[in-house]
Amino acid sequence: MNAYIFPGQGAQFTGMGLDLYEKSSIAQKLFEEANDILGFCITDVMFEGTAENLKETKVTQPAIFLHSVILAKTLGDNFRPDMVAGHSLGEFSALVANGALSFEDGLKLVSKRALAMQKACELQPSTMAAVLGLEDAIVEQVCKTIEGVVVPANYNCPGQLVISGEVDAINRACEAMKVAGAKRALVLPVGGAFHSPLMEPAREELAAAIENTPFGTPNCPIYQNVTASAVINENDIKRNLISQLTAPVRWTQSVQQMIADGAVLFTEVGPGNVLQGLVKKINRDAQTAAATFTPNL
Repeated sequence: MNAYIFPGQGAQFTGMGLDLYEKSSIAQKLFEEANDILGFCITDVMFEGTAENLKETKVTQPAIFLHSVILAKTLGDNFRPDMVAGHSLGEFSALVANGALSFEDGLKLVSKRALAMQKACELQPSTMAAVLGLEDAIVEQVCKTIEGVVVPANYNCPGQLVISGEVDAINRACEAMKVAGAKRALVLPVGGAFHSPLMEPAREELAAAIENTPFGTPNCPIYQNVTASAVINENDIKRNLISQLTAPVRWTQSVQQMIADGAVLFTEVGPGNVLQGLVKKINRDAQTAAATFTPNL
């Protein structure tokens, strides 16, 4: 069975999407639509902007979403997923690609999500840290011993778990993780505590937008971050999307469940190849590939 997976924040790069724009009329049309929907020329930043420009909140998340979704749409009949999943932001890309959400509505929600998360970040100093070389259960236990807000945020692969929370709590947690035997516990250059209780203001803001957005029945199941299981019911999809901002990304568990349900080939759709690497670390026997577009459709 074919699983298609969609990357999240951090996969952006200078010049992203330009090859699609230049070689596919479908891509060109969708990029122009995106500029109109967003009210600014995101294509200018994606194609010609610096790495610093691409880090702007209002740009990063829509840019990755656009690259992923437009690439999926240029695949034509070659895009035949039996199941999909997306890492954090990538869940929105996956939902548009599998027909549960329109291109316009998906882009509007991603844009709103990015700005809501930025506002939540500004309310309280917060950050994230990568913990390498510890079992998930030990990381979870250490988090519980730390005073302040610090929680598991991204279960990326065995031995790689990202924690999220208040700056001081994260710093104390990193020291405690090293004492517990972590190979590394490294604070990440991010602006906030994504997938933690500190994102509650953003969750509330996004919840209203999601509730008011029409979702359809997807063409195939989506394995959502919150449940790490196959979901096809529209109301369940909405509820999980809303919960996602304050709940951990269970990527390890999602990939394991997809394999248990028959996934053989994981094709990454979007910028970069991070997810292919994580899949291989989760199960070395899994096959991975990068989606390549068909020109001049």
